[in-house]
Amino acid sequence: MKTINKFTMTFDSYSSNEYFARAAVAAFVTQLDPTLEELNDIKTAVSEAVTNCIVHAYKDKIGKIYISVDICDGGIVKVKIRDKGCGIPDVKLAMEPLYTTVGGERAGLGFAVMESFTDGIRVVSKIDKGTIVTLTKKLELRVKGNA
Repeated sequence: MKTINKFTMTFDSYSSNEYFARAAVAAFVTQLDPTLEELNDIKTAVSEAVTNCIVHAYKDKIGKIYISVDICDGGIVKVKIRDKGCGIPDVKLAMEPLYTTVGGERAGLGFAVMESFTDGIRVVSKIDKGTIVTLTKKLELRVKGNA
């Protein structure tokens, strides 16, 4: 998979930055002329991943969230969301629907939502080092121009 274009950004883990992150990723991906559904899928998955960083990785402190977006040949979009937070002790367990360490209003569906709106998800995490969530979405290629 060859990268054609790449975008990176770093921002603080304030909840007010979640909307900015999803909008910035969506704006970058629009160069592929995605459908509204494809764009909304990407925005939703990015929102969930960024929210996980804010709520879980940095719990009671502010840290950095790093996003990179690769547009690859064949209409493939690869989004990496990384933090340098507390890490996930058991990634397999954390990815189970309804599992949450926070409780309250949190439903424990973040990874399930990411999975349902993308074509692939990979999670790598190390305790006290952070987590990298890689989301992959293949967009339908459309011929531009007059039909």
